Amino acid sequence: MALKTSLLVYLLIFFLVTSVVSAISKPRVGVIPRTRSKGVLPSKSSITTSKEEDRKTFYYTQTLDHFNYKPDSFTTFQQKYIINSRYWGGANTSSPIFVYLGVEGPIEGDIDYILDDYAPIFNAFLVYIEHRYYGESVPFGSWKKAYSNATTLGYFNSAQALADCAELIVSLKNNLSAETSPVIVVGGSYGGMLASWFRLKYPHIAIGALASSAPILDTDNILPEDYYYKIVSKDFEEVSKSCYDTIQQSWSIIDSHEKNGLPFLTQKFKTCNPLNTSSELKDYLEAIYCEAAQYDYDLPPNAYPVNRICDAIDGLSKGTDILTRIVAGAVAYRGEQSCYDIDKYNHPTDQSSLGWAWQICTDMLSSYGRTRNNTMFQISPFDLHKYIKGCQDTYGVSFTPRPHRTAIEFGGHNIRLALQKFGSNIIFSNGLRDPYSGGGVLENISDSVVALPTTNGTHCMDLQPANDQYDPIWLVEQRTSEIKIMKGWIREYNKMLKQENSDRRKGSQGDAVVPSWFLLTIVFIIVKTWIF
Repeated sequence: MALKTSLLVYLLIFFLVTSVVSAISKPRVGVIPRTRSKGVLPSKSSITTSKEEDRKTFYYTQTLDHFNYKPDSFTTFQQKYIINSRYWGGANTSSPIFVYLGVEGPIEGDIDYILDDYAPIFNAFLVYIEHRYYGESVPFGSWKKAYSNATTLGYFNSAQALADCAELIVSLKNNLSAETSPVIVVGGSYGGMLASWFRLKYPHIAIGALASSAPILDTDNILPEDYYYKIVSKDFEEVSKSCYDTIQQSWSIIDSHEKNGLPFLTQKFKTCNPLNTSSELKDYLEAIYCEAAQYDYDLPPNAYPVNRICDAIDGLSKGTDILTRIVAGAVAYRGEQSCYDIDKYNHPTDQSSLGWAWQICTDMLSSYGRTRNNTMFQISPFDLHKYIKGCQDTYGVSFTPRPHRTAIEFGGHNIRLALQKFGSNIIFSNGLRDPYSGGGVLENISDSVVALPTTNGTHCMDLQPANDQYDPIWLVEQRTSEIKIMKGWIREYNKMLKQENSDRRKGSQGDAVVPSWFLLTIVFIIVKTWIF
């Protein structure tokens, strides 16, 4: 299916794509693996636990539609999941099952994270579930057919994905004879949202959830539309005010070349294809800045990309023009290349991007814009009506997004009151340098719904595999707190389970014993009959 340009322009907002209306860029809501950077040494725990031979791939025959009884609802598809039982204590022990909830991509991209470190600590069974419509878990027999129209895509939403996980987990536990084993769900970014929602929707299946960098408030206009960009700008300004100012001034200069200067910009920025508009270049640069802020990790050889960009911008000699400085910053981030493919950011056509395009037109719809001059980006307000028009241009005029659906389905407004009343055993971890932290839960809601924010953290850092060489003390402490809390959940669950089993045994014994009053009555009747 070929997505039209109007929608593709929006995709960068949430998935390294851009906004239909305002052409603003934002990185995807995912976890970039720590192993993406060459030269990073694995930690000892990663060496001992992350062996591919310990992982086994299976396919579960999954229900297409969990919320309907029409005949076609019982159509099935094969959902991929991966398990690792190397360290599991077994079904007859108190050992937990950790379930990682897959996001917008193949599940293989989610298996080299912190769960491998959890396995020996908890004697845990690990499960990684691929999200429907991504990777190999595609209904209707093929990716092409599943994505062919709005009808086949109609079963593609987060509520169905959560029900997939619930059904699969229950089936797996039955197959393992581990019906009473405690389950903890884990996810990062969109997966963190799913993890927290799963705990709220299926508390009888999962005893707790670790939701890392989960912007659950990023829906239904709960937040100012510029929250993400304010944090990106803050990250850059804290590194260098002059870098911040240079970027802020560059947009109008780029726009000044819109009429007759596009060949100049094409040559200046060495784009592989000629620029058609100045917006294409601006979208590309915005994506770089946002991605750098979101994943501003200390990972050699590309550590701290915000610093690298600003060092390059500020490092040129006095009197260097602004566009030359901007070029230097982009090259510092992407490396020296013969030319730069900006379509990588502006017009992605891979399965993950097309899948997320559907989701952000349906239940993951959010509003992103900039209405004031309080960031290093240009003012560009969000327009819901134009955005919906972009979705309808792609999926048909009868297609109607539901911008309020996520808040109705999972909550969001008055989140503190809702979680105090109905939530428990959820960890919301956030790094405050992550732009998405502005949409997360940053304060404790109750004794069991807790926030673990870190001042210097970025996107999903706590889910990266532990690394003794590079992990700062505050990150080690954050993970230690998470482990302590989850051990408490498991301990409390097993205590309650033990008490329940004890009560059940006592009840069974009581049912088998004839009450003494009944025996006395029988004796009385016999004696009375014998006497008279």
